[in-house]
Amino acid sequence: MTTPPSVRTPATEARPAPGTRPVSEARPAPGTRHASELLRGIGESARQPVLVASWLVVLLAVGWAVAPALFTSYGPYDGDTSASFAPPSAEHWFGTDRLGRDLFARTVYGAHTTLSATLLAVLIAFGIGTAVGLVAGFGGGAVDTAVMRVADVFLAIPSLLLAMVVVSVLGYSTRNIALAVGISSIASFARVMRAQVLTVVTQDYVRAAYGLGVGRAGVLFRHVVPNALSAVVALAALEVGTAVLAVASLGFLGYGAPPPEPEWGLLVAEGRDYVAAYPWTSVLPGAALALVVIATHRISTAYRKENRR
Repeated sequence: MTTPPSVRTPATEARPAPGTRPVSEARPAPGTRHASELLRGIGESARQPVLVASWLVVLLAVGWAVAPALFTSYGPYDGDTSASFAPPSAEHWFGTDRLGRDLFARTVYGAHTTLSATLLAVLIAFGIGTAVGLVAGFGGGAVDTAVMRVADVFLAIPSLLLAMVVVSVLGYSTRNIALAVGISSIASFARVMRAQVLTVVTQDYVRAAYGLGVGRAGVLFRHVVPNALSAVVALAALEVGTAVLAVASLGFLGYGAPPPEPEWGLLVAEGRDYVAAYPWTSVLPGAALALVVIATHRISTAYRKENRR
């Protein structure tokens, strides 16, 4: 007597082999998944008009800094005393100053000075602060205590006052302003990085790495640094707006580039004596500065919210 062959039904044919994942539950390839997340993020941003406007403001400011000649036909130093204090018009969008120089042109060209100093300041604070916080959090013990006590001293001093002291020591210039603003922000980055490192080193995957025989250097660069940097990057995005304001504030107080350099803080300072009679001399350059600061803060807030998901 022979055994009849087993009958294959659609149900048995659709059943996956042991240890395999059904086709309907298969995960997309990493590149496809990341692309879909990026497209979804872009779609969500497009539904937020304030965020879109913030990006446009930042991109415009970057365009001013990179290629100012594309946005104005006037030079930042070209003056015509017969057209001094001309009000805003189609010819002079921001009006002119006491020497007849086009204020819109000076604002556009001033973006390079202010934003380059801002970028240098943020890079200094991010690089040094991240390294210091990483050493303190991962080293622990006496190293952590000593580093954090020094950071507490720097945090106890108002950042603008500390920057003024550093500029007074180094000398007045836009480059020294960037160094001063960067140095005054190192402690904030160090504390954030340390806190993130202390959180990451307690995670199960770090303990598992040690259990598998991975050395401290491997754990540090494979697991701790990549997983601790997200919060520091979010702080760097927020620090851009703060650094722009700090650089402009020091320029306004006379610690930066001397006249006739077109620096945003200096532009506001030059028009303050005439603001009652000719308000555009300070208000319009100041409004451009304020818009850039607000836009960068809005973008950094959106980034932090997305990072917490």
